[in-house]
Amino acid sequence: MNELSQIRQGALAPGNTADMAEAMIAGSGLRIEIDRRRGRGAALNTSGRFEPTSRVLEDDGWDSLEDLPAFKTDVQVEKPRAIISRNDSPDLPFDRSVNPYRGCEHGCIYCFARPTHAYMGLSPGLDFETKLFAKPDAAKLLERELAKPGYKVRPIAIGTNTDPYQPIEKEWRIMRQVLEVLKACDHPVMIVTKSAMVMRDIDLLAPMAEKGLAKVGLSVTTLDRKLARLMEPRTSTPAKRLDAIKALSEAGIPSTVMMAPVIPALNDHEIERVLDSGKAAGATHASYVLLRLPLEVSPLFRDWLLRHYPDRYRHVMSLVRSMRGGKDYDAEFGKRMKGAGPYAWQIGRRFELAAKRLELNVAKRPLNCDLFVPPLGTGVQLSLL
Repeated sequence: MNELSQIRQGALAPGNTADMAEAMIAGSGLRIEIDRRRGRGAALNTSGRFEPTSRVLEDDGWDSLEDLPAFKTDVQVEKPRAIISRNDSPDLPFDRSVNPYRGCEHGCIYCFARPTHAYMGLSPGLDFETKLFAKPDAAKLLERELAKPGYKVRPIAIGTNTDPYQPIEKEWRIMRQVLEVLKACDHPVMIVTKSAMVMRDIDLLAPMAEKGLAKVGLSVTTLDRKLARLMEPRTSTPAKRLDAIKALSEAGIPSTVMMAPVIPALNDHEIERVLDSGKAAGATHASYVLLRLPLEVSPLFRDWLLRHYPDRYRHVMSLVRSMRGGKDYDAEFGKRMKGAGPYAWQIGRRFELAAKRLELNVAKRPLNCDLFVPPLGTGVQLSLL
């Protein structure tokens, strides 16, 4: 059993207090010193679950730990063979997605995509926030895949795994290129983001929305700026996200205010306020997702709670487990997004009543799939006949 498993089980043992769990983590050598991780969400950087060894920091008495450099954002180029990912999940309103980046500098501590970094031999902790992968060929690959004979049009979702408008997009502009391809061939797209940078692309999204080809969801997890900075250290502030909803709505782009995730005893009291604010900004739809803690996300989130909200640690995790069948997470279809049990039911009913009062989710606006024209760009193989 590795150190992380011991900490996780120890923190769950009957009679253990948050202080005991904190002491176990602090003495394990797993937590990175704050000077090396300042401005990041995670404090752990344990090896990925597929790695044969697990490494921890140990002071050898020569004060060598103080010489370790701070974590800085490093971007590598990834060259995938295809850019459209497909899924058959009954929980999702789309069957295909595009991710311009792997890893996310936003550093949201609760991000369910963190475990995917283990596939790269990296940690779902700080590595996920600092060792990023950009896909500069994404637009060319997309153009080629959309031009394939027999391609059947369905809305493409962007931002479902990592945020396409994370800070490195300012330099790489891959999301912008992807949107230009979709606009040129009238392909429908749905975007999810926590960044006000989406306003940069209103000039592309507005004419697409006029044809029923685009809609955007802004995730507003909390209206508390301090909590947002702790949970989502490099995202836009809540006020900026609401400004983005307003700008998108005024440009005629259908906008959804998303409360994702809802965390019991931490931000669930804000459900009504977040929906009120989203509606006032111009959102026409709303949605929510319950906190998800798959694989390595659970110990990362637990450690975050111990660092910032130790007084709520036991209460938050008790409620989470009450909605997940006694576990930290239940990946069963139909339950993973909304949970189960009385507390999950209460959250769902509060959301439904607030949305109904505000007349959100009234109009159904499916994206238009009838205008698509296959692209004929430089990256497309032309027919020989």
